[in-house]
Amino acid sequence: MLHDEGGEGVPILLLHGLMGSARTWDTQLDWLRDFGHLYTFDAAGHGRAAPPELSTEAFVADLAAATAAVPGELTVIGHSMGGLHGWMFAAQHPDRVRALVVEDMAPDFRGRTASDWAAMVNSWPQPFPDADAVLNYFGPVAGRYFLNSFTEGSDGYRLHGAVATFRDISEEWGTRDFWAQWEAVRAPALLLEGEYTITPPGQMREMARRHPAARHVLVPGAGHLVHDDRPAAYRAEVSRFLRDLN
Repeated sequence: MLHDEGGEGVPILLLHGLMGSARTWDTQLDWLRDFGHLYTFDAAGHGRAAPPELSTEAFVADLAAATAAVPGELTVIGHSMGGLHGWMFAAQHPDRVRALVVEDMAPDFRGRTASDWAAMVNSWPQPFPDADAVLNYFGPVAGRYFLNSFTEGSDGYRLHGAVATFRDISEEWGTRDFWAQWEAVRAPALLLEGEYTITPPGQMREMARRHPAARHVLVPGAGHLVHDDRPAAYRAEVSRFLRDLN
C-alpha cells in the first residue's frame, strides 16, 4: 500500500524492513521533504495480504504495480528488506529508478536459517497491553520500531503480520544470493552499514567495489536500525547523497 507523504519535486520512495511498516520512516519525513515528494509503502504481508508465492520477485512485482502511477524517476531509500527490494526494483526497472540508498542489507545470506528467530518472535508476550509495555520489552530504539509496526486493538498491540510469513520471507534469503541483481543496478547508490551490522562481513563494501557509482559508508555505533540508532549520521550521509544528485 502506497502512502503520499507530501513534499514537492522528485519522487522519493521509502521502503521498510522485515516486520516494519511505512510508519518506520515517520521521524525522517520532515527533513526528507526538503529533497522531494515523499512516498512510503507497506510491503505485502505487512498489514495486508502476502502474495501467494513468498519470493522476493513477487514482492517486487507488487511494489512495481503499486508505484506505477508515480510520475518521474524514483529515488528509492530502503532499510534491510526494503533495501533488497529497492535494488531488485532498480535492476528490473532501470528507467524508473534515479538513485538508491541501501541501509544494512547484503546480497548473500546463504546457509542461514530463520527458525530460531521465528521461535523467539513466537515467544513474545502478545498482545502487549500498551505502548509503554512495547518500549520496556524491546528498549527505546527497537521498541519504537515495533510500536510503529504493531497493530493496536482493543486488547493491546500485536504483530501486523504472521510470523510464518516473516519467517518464510527471510528463509528464502538463506537459499539464494542476489549478486546478479545487484550487479545489474546502474543508478548511483549509497550503501549504509551499521558498525554492528547483521550483514555478512565485507559484503556491503564488496557491493560498492562491484558498482562504479556506489559509495559505502560504515556508520560507527549503529546497529541494524542505522536511521534510528544514529539519526544525525544517517541524515548527514543521505542528505549529502541527495544533494549530489542535483
